[in-house]
Amino acid sequence: MKEFSEYIRFIEKEIAAINLDKDPQKLFDPLKYFLSLGGKRIRPMLTILGGNIFQVPKEESIHAALCIELFHNFSLVHDDIMDAAPVRRGKATIHTKWNPSVAILSGDVLFVEAYQQLEKYTDSRLPLLLKRFNETAVEVCEGQQLDMDYESRNDVTEAEYITMIRLKTSVLLGCALEFGAILANQNEETRARLYEFGVSLGIAFQIQDDI
Repeated sequence: MKEFSEYIRFIEKEIAAINLDKDPQKLFDPLKYFLSLGGKRIRPMLTILGGNIFQVPKEESIHAALCIELFHNFSLVHDDIMDAAPVRRGKATIHTKWNPSVAILSGDVLFVEAYQQLEKYTDSRLPLLLKRFNETAVEVCEGQQLDMDYESRNDVTEAEYITMIRLKTSVLLGCALEFGAILANQNEETRARLYEFGVSLGIAFQIQDDI
């Protein structure tokens, strides 16, 4: 547990170090605000832990971890707009504190910032990191669309629900863990096992959260 606490502090320090003191302020101030709201940081923690299994230092894993966390926060900003949610983590959402247009643009910048974190890897691991990230990003959007589609239905099956939460929530946890294995240059079978464990963890988490 002590090691986990140290990792969380490390992640928070690295998030705070992302340079968002830029113009126009109305674009970047909402991002500083949103990232300051905190969160459990489960996803970046999984990337660091995934790398740690294979002795990848946290300083090497952090950029992939931040990519995952920034993308997650991008999805939350846009989810809040779609759900017309007034509050996130006990504070006003960006579209409430500013307006929906600002929230859309700020969320888009977070998506780009996620890619910029992956740019830090300039070796042979980058293509595989990008491939897995791009596949996951599309799947998360597919899950969000299914979630919205299901709001108007009263006959959603258990299988459909599992598919939806797998895409919307779980694949990102799988990607987070697999990133650690990719950074360690592990083979496809090892990467797949870590990915599936992350997906299963995400499904269990989302079911409990929904309950």
